[in-house]
Amino acid sequence: MNLALWLARAGRESPDAPAVGFGTATLLTYGALAERAARLAGALRGPLQVPVGGRVAVIAKNVPEYLEILYGIWLAGAVAVPVNAKLHGSEFGYILEHSGATVAFASKDLDAALAPFAPDSLRHVLPIGGAAYQQLLRAEPLAVHPSTDDDLAWLFYTSGTTGRPKGALLSHGNLAAMSYAYASEVDPIAPGDVLYHGAPMSHGSGLYIMAHVMRRAINVVPESGAFEPDEMLALAAHWGRTSLFAAPTMVKRLVASGVAFDPARLRSIVYGGGPMYVEDTIAALDVFGDRLVQIYGQGETPMTITTLGREDIANRADPRWREKLGSVGRPFAMIDVAVADGDGTPLPAGEVGEVICRGPTVMSGYWNDPAATAKALKDGWLHTGDVGVLDEAGYLTLKDRSKDLIISGGTNIYPREVEEVLLTHPQVQEVSVIGRPDPEWGEVVVAYVVGTAPPEPLDALCLSRIARFKRPKHYVYVEALPKNNYGKVVKTELRDRDAKSLTEPQGGASA
Repeated sequence: MNLALWLARAGRESPDAPAVGFGTATLLTYGALAERAARLAGALRGPLQVPVGGRVAVIAKNVPEYLEILYGIWLAGAVAVPVNAKLHGSEFGYILEHSGATVAFASKDLDAALAPFAPDSLRHVLPIGGAAYQQLLRAEPLAVHPSTDDDLAWLFYTSGTTGRPKGALLSHGNLAAMSYAYASEVDPIAPGDVLYHGAPMSHGSGLYIMAHVMRRAINVVPESGAFEPDEMLALAAHWGRTSLFAAPTMVKRLVASGVAFDPARLRSIVYGGGPMYVEDTIAALDVFGDRLVQIYGQGETPMTITTLGREDIANRADPRWREKLGSVGRPFAMIDVAVADGDGTPLPAGEVGEVICRGPTVMSGYWNDPAATAKALKDGWLHTGDVGVLDEAGYLTLKDRSKDLIISGGTNIYPREVEEVLLTHPQVQEVSVIGRPDPEWGEVVVAYVVGTAPPEPLDALCLSRIARFKRPKHYVYVEALPKNNYGKVVKTELRDRDAKSLTEPQGGASA
């Protein structure tokens, strides 16, 4: 089944129902959204010459057009490649080349950043909302392509342990199963309910679009195109029945905003994408009441491994309440979750091991990367790289993450990618990057450096090569890095050393 069928049906059956909001205004009805998507599909298959299965990139901040572009791509039988708008131009270029995208829709402020790095395979860069974009909307509308559940719908780029982004292959069936799981176990949706897009639509927030279109809800994009607590609460007060996906740092900002607000205007706050401290969850519960839901997932099984429901989060009378708040909940009904040893053998409850899962939301592999696919998918199980423990009641508690992965503000940062950049400086002999716990961001990036390069040129080097959010927040200069007998840096020892030294002066700190 093609995901675009849900929009086509909504356009026929509920043409006057509001579909897209921008700020406080209703921008498009379902009839108008369905027609615009069908015309974009006609343009993609016609003048833009995108074949069935061809890749189309979306490099954009949160804009109302995001919905019609996604559905236009699927209507045409093509594959969407949403890209994190916060990446560096060179990172845009890599994803475009690796995916083989021939067309890219870009925010007006991002097309210039992309231009110097555009690969030869990219034939068209279309600024969203510009004259060329408006011309596409005059194309003859296209009927929904008869895609199957197994056909590729979304190429989800998520960084790998080598620092190179990998494209998780998400089919129409994967995303449909994810949507069913959301609507039945996370956040039941009624027609006219609202999904607020404060988090990036290229990732978590965008993945929930489909469930809300399926149920004829309203997708609202803030005028800022980003997450601003005051704006979010004001729009929730205006629209009512509002839900949003939020990284833990966003939830903390909402709590700290101090804005007078009626929690009854909120439907739910679905949080995930990083660790949420128990005390922060309780603080949010005190402000917003029983409207919090936690999800745990990865791009490889989008948003769908386990969930901690609002009943568990709000049940202060439960003697295990705080313990459950420290977990990531229980498996979704359609997902089989286990904790396994090094050989992939499931372990009994109470034993720590790698989290593995299988089910209809799990990707079929990585785009053009058989080695990474073979490592991640074994005997039908997705090996997440996360370390955790299941209790007797099925609650999963994470003990660590994929080796050295840093999650800052809900965004994955892989140390090697940052290290590779820093090592290009002639005055850096060695470097090791770790995450330091941070009460606001979850973690911040810290670089331990053997060398004499000052922080300022290292900052400039990072800003020229990688996204700003990956830049180290602190540099610590050392004579040598801790290594094992094989010469490999022991990051666990480095993290322990860093934790012990937090109350001591840090040399070369960079804000």
